[in-house]
Amino acid sequence: MGNPFFRFKQFEIWHDRCAMKVGTDGVLLGAWTDVSHSQNVLDIGTGSGLIALMIAQRCRAKVTGVEIDAEAAKQACENVALSPWKGRVSIRQADITAFEGGKYDTILSNPPYFREQVYCSDSQRNAARHTGALSFEDLLDAVIRLLTDDGCFSVILPFEVSGHFIDLAAGRYLYPMCRTDVQTRPGISPKRVLLTLSRNILPCKEDTLVIESEPRIYSPDFIQLVKDFYLAF
Repeated sequence: MGNPFFRFKQFEIWHDRCAMKVGTDGVLLGAWTDVSHSQNVLDIGTGSGLIALMIAQRCRAKVTGVEIDAEAAKQACENVALSPWKGRVSIRQADITAFEGGKYDTILSNPPYFREQVYCSDSQRNAARHTGALSFEDLLDAVIRLLTDDGCFSVILPFEVSGHFIDLAAGRYLYPMCRTDVQTRPGISPKRVLLTLSRNILPCKEDTLVIESEPRIYSPDFIQLVKDFYLAF
């Protein structure tokens, strides 16, 4: 078993009872999403509470994390209680498809995304990683229901499914306004896509983030993005 907790500059995340551990995807989304004007934030599938606490560190908004798995939700509550922002962050154990929590001007999700037919033996991990537990359609329907008219939805996805996701979102009148393709190193095809969508049709701002300028050497852009969180920077 790996380390049961991950220490950031201003908080710790215990994740030994969560299916999905602290990883680069969640950190990227929590650091990249624009929350400069956010007042009421929703993190769908909060898991250990990582993204919810990152957002609380970056702004003064009220943050709600929703998690369907009871044990993960309990651990997220414990992580929040140990953080400096326990007064502004709340965790709800609920199925997002039935969740009623008002409207949010900022919604984030690091959603389940594996579509393989071969599942691992750990049912909790399967639920966190596979679209069988929360389809893109169900996720987007929840976002449409919970997002304010002028709100924004941010998500991180594998590059190969991003086009399909954008098409599904457009069918629900959500359109990309910011897109960052994430490459592990220069010259390598993108592995992930960071997207922010809104109800407005606007020119989409597009760029690329390279994580490593060379093997095991982080790029200046990546360091700049995550330096407020990782102890190494």
